[in-house]
Amino acid sequence: MADKGNDPAVIWQTMIGEMEKGFNSFANQAMASPEFSRVMNQVGGVSAGAQKQLGELMEKYLLAMNLPSRAQMVGMAERIQSIEGQLNEIKALLQQVHHNSLAPEGGYGTPRPPRTKRPPSEGEQK
Repeated sequence: MADKGNDPAVIWQTMIGEMEKGFNSFANQAMASPEFSRVMNQVGGVSAGAQKQLGELMEKYLLAMNLPSRAQMVGMAERIQSIEGQLNEIKALLQQVHHNSLAPEGGYGTPRPPRTKRPPSEGEQK
């Protein structure tokens, strides 16, 4: 086997390890400073403001082009889902009513209306 001191992979690994240690110590020192925290806070605030302005600009652009905005599309999708749910309920009720109308109470033929006239008893006249 080759000597570990002359192995290029071991030398490369050692060099990368030392570079990582140096970078980590530098980053830790930078992040510990209050200036770093202030700068990162400002960058986050600028980014959020830019994103809000871009959203407002896109909404105005879509309005000018007579196109729906994202919020309007989400609203339409929610209404369509609600309508589809109601249609499914109506469909189920119609199927139930149709199924009940096909099954006669007597078990066969078309259902007959209830008999309301009674035959005369033996002592009565017609």
